[in-house]
Amino acid sequence: MFHLAAEEAGGNASCEEESSSPVSSACNSSAGGGLLRLPTFSAAAKARVIITFALCAVSAAGNLAVLWAAGRGGRRKSHVRILIMNLSAADLLVTFIVMPVDAAWNITVQWQAGDLACRALMFLKLVAMYSCAFVTVVISLDRHSAILNPLGISEAKRRSHIMLSVAWTMSVLLALPQMFIFHSVTITVPKRFTQCTTRGSFLQHWQETVYNLFTFVCLFLLPLVIMIFCYARILVEISGRMGRGSRVSREVRLRRSHNNIPKARMRTLKMSVVIVTSFIVCWTPYYLLGLWYWLFPEEMEETVSHSLTHMLFIFGLFNACLDPVTYGLFTVHFRHGLKRRPLDAAPRPAALTRRPPAGGPAAGGGREQSGRPEETCHSAKSSFVSVSNGSRDGGGGGPVSRV
Repeated sequence: MFHLAAEEAGGNASCEEESSSPVSSACNSSAGGGLLRLPTFSAAAKARVIITFALCAVSAAGNLAVLWAAGRGGRRKSHVRILIMNLSAADLLVTFIVMPVDAAWNITVQWQAGDLACRALMFLKLVAMYSCAFVTVVISLDRHSAILNPLGISEAKRRSHIMLSVAWTMSVLLALPQMFIFHSVTITVPKRFTQCTTRGSFLQHWQETVYNLFTFVCLFLLPLVIMIFCYARILVEISGRMGRGSRVSREVRLRRSHNNIPKARMRTLKMSVVIVTSFIVCWTPYYLLGLWYWLFPEEMEETVSHSLTHMLFIFGLFNACLDPVTYGLFTVHFRHGLKRRPLDAAPRPAALTRRPPAGGPAAGGGREQSGRPEETCHSAKSSFVSVSNGSRDGGGGGPVSRV
């Protein structure tokens, strides 16, 4: 799906003679196969570059902060925290590969990095997009299992590790074709112009359409169906528990939400719902525009302007900025970690970290105080899902082009 990005000669630049085509093929030839028209660095493309660099800075700061906050605590991390770290890693791939390449390609208009970089970067860009979608699916499956099978929490960490391994492996495997269908192409008429494109990689146009649709299904439609299925079942399960009513004692009820689900687990569920919702809302318009282009290219070119395509692509990139905000709103560890002064990170006095003498009050557990508040028994049990009570995937103008 994203190989169309390279087909836009010169990224998101607009063609001369006011062509409204979002792809390079339209920029390079007229409807009747007449004189080739090369793209230019239009005003819309300039705006897209500025906004993309701004999103890149915000996303880098936010997701690096999440990695730092979620990575604290040594080796003992909850599986939910590990999921969030993987989501941040996927967002950082989008931040440091998709965004800069898209912005630089718009500025240079044509491809100037050579054939090897063309193949490698198109591969990495699709890996980044796949990983964001697949890790979000893993989070949905994890919450589905936690709510419908609460007694299997002991296996949750091992299960999430397996699902994450499958997600990253599938991201790499499904993106491999990019290295073979993308290549650097140079034309000499009306002047010398080089582009990273799929032109000539498919013998028939229908083959290219099939590849695009396959990528669309794997990258968006299938993850969307899985996520909707998971949260639909979760909603049914929670509704059923509320309908049956709670028969627990008042003491237990104080530690649980109104539907008899532990509050910490319920808040983690809310956070995952926000993450999934932001992914769907941000990327659905752009993917649907790409689907429209693949099925009815001429109609779409006559209807959709470059500016709208730029806006939808930028809106999709905005998703990488929302995930760290969601994590920060729903977790106290992230907020407390950012507020902590460097002095607070210094080692505690020996009196607070010394092991109690044998036979003392703490000898029965045989535990040594950690020296960090987050590593007490209570915080180790709730991990990063202890949250506060108040709060939680181109080239130019073308749909799903050079993402």
